Amino acid sequence: ALDERLAAAFGACSGPALLIGMDTPQVTPALLTVDWDAYDAWFGPALDGGFWALGLRRPDPALLRGVPMSLPTTGAVQYERLRAAGLRTGRLPLLRDVDTAEDARAVAAEAPSGAFAARLAALSATAPRAAR
Repeated sequence: ALDERLAAAFGACSGPALLIGMDTPQVTPALLTVDWDAYDAWFGPALDGGFWALGLRRPDPALLRGVPMSLPTTGAVQYERLRAAGLRTGRLPLLRDVDTAEDARAVAAEAPSGAFAARLAALSATAPRAAR
């Protein structure tokens, strides 16, 4: 299950770790600059109710195990898990992740000069008219 895979990723870390979703191509280095002195955890909520980023100053796999993934409540459950553990949690911006063609178009519009937008435009230009 995804919660176990994410927990294992954090379990393999010996220091601060920030995990980001691969379906958020609009992320910039500036968004990933976090202050570990100010917060114990960082949370990046996604528009669909999930999360696009999770950072832990002291990685603890138990903070992820059992969190139901891919649901509209995933982000809220994960955020509450961090808070219930007493972690000072910083918030990253709300982002849209790419799960659908509509999401892809919206994210490309948010970052029109990026590689994702260019690739989507190229694919759209070669796609059969019915698929557009």
